[in-house]
Amino acid sequence: MREHPDEQAVPAIPKDAATVVLLRDRAGELEVFLQRRVRGMAFAGGMTVFPGGGVDPRDADTSTAWSGPPPTWWAERFACPPDLARALVCAAVRETFEESGVLLAGASADSVVADTSAYAAARAALVAREVSLAEFLAGEGLVLRADLLRPWANWVTPVEEPRRYDTRFFVAVLPTGQRADGWTTEASDAVWQTPAEALEDWREGRRMLMPPTWMTLSELGEHSGVADVLDAPRVVEKIIPKLVRDGNAVRVVFP
Repeated sequence: MREHPDEQAVPAIPKDAATVVLLRDRAGELEVFLQRRVRGMAFAGGMTVFPGGGVDPRDADTSTAWSGPPPTWWAERFACPPDLARALVCAAVRETFEESGVLLAGASADSVVADTSAYAAARAALVAREVSLAEFLAGEGLVLRADLLRPWANWVTPVEEPRRYDTRFFVAVLPTGQRADGWTTEASDAVWQTPAEALEDWREGRRMLMPPTWMTLSELGEHSGVADVLDAPRVVEKIIPKLVRDGNAVRVVFP
């Protein structure tokens, strides 16, 4: 691990972010969707991660057509104001679509898009920040399906890091008919794996995982399938690991 200063006089303010762990059942096993970030990126370059990214101020747009638990429900789970909770859910849906092509929305409050290929141009426009999620959904007559997401965790980058994120983790099931892809400039490859396979690749040095990723994979590995994950009781608490100098390296310590 790279060197860190012993102390950082003024810790960087974490940027709000959302990450979505896409799940599916395949051949009787639970699988998760993972992407390897392009090396050289400012944050987590070369790391294998779940789709996600920072909150766009426009994600808080109250005009977004919405189905499922209201922002106040999410605010209680993530211990944040309702306007931020709304933005986090919208960021989760937007980033998942941008980075994997999976769209958690439908033409009505109880339907889900089965094929997202027709929205390829809109996906590119979202990536380029030419349109907001609210504008995209309104233009296509779609409703955001907040009920397809579940709160999972809240990880904050250690205070010793110069670039920090306050990331809320969600889980969601791959909608029927849709496929997750790696068509993003931020990823060099994408793969579906069981949690055990992903962790084995990490242990063998074939992939690099950040602590929140391997911890999430470890937790998911305790579940038999998608239904078991969705039914699992979760109490989301903010987790801020600490970096501790250990000789010439730095190790991560969980609270």
